[in-house]
Amino acid sequence: MAEYTLHCFAESGNAYKAALMLQLTGQDWVPVFVDFFHGQTRGQDWRDAVNEQGEVPVLEHAGEKLTQSALILDYLAERTGQFGPRDDHEKREIWRWMLFDNHKFTSYYAALRFIYCLKQMGESDVTRFLRERARAAYQIVDAHLAKTPFMVGGRLTIADLSLAGYVYMPEDTGLAVAEFGHIEAWKQRIQDMPGWKHPYDLMPNAAG
Repeated sequence: MAEYTLHCFAESGNAYKAALMLQLTGQDWVPVFVDFFHGQTRGQDWRDAVNEQGEVPVLEHAGEKLTQSALILDYLAERTGQFGPRDDHEKREIWRWMLFDNHKFTSYYAALRFIYCLKQMGESDVTRFLRERARAAYQIVDAHLAKTPFMVGGRLTIADLSLAGYVYMPEDTGLAVAEFGHIEAWKQRIQDMPGWKHPYDLMPNAAG
């Protein structure tokens, strides 16, 4: 039996953050497919048994269930001794960028992708608003990566893995992500890490 169980599905960038951390740190883990698109996370039975917040990822380890990707990344960094902070300053910087990611970088882009690509609801004032907010967040991260190869401390940390949740997703959201050259170079540096896998190769997806 695997040490870690991750409730996830490949289309979830937030689940990818946790899955990629498990993969890059060489953990013994198994994915459990969550059928989000057919309402599994909205069912009361699933919420009672797995996560009352109705979200993935959910990491099961040592009799505990952990939710929220940033918390899971922090937990795994402590457990594995990899990709975490070296001192208090780095810890604050990592959390600063993970909070920015959850509030802006992932938040706007993920909502845009869900509405525009996965639900195929078409262009609207909402998608235009989300795209502009996502572009602004991308500009901030791109400018930061112009000065450093990774987000904190010049090396890969969980701050990078948090921000990387959706950047490999293949759908065209109408945001010209290729124009952010420093983000593109950073993506390649992460992709060059031993063990890296694309989210659609790392987790089960809705298409089977």
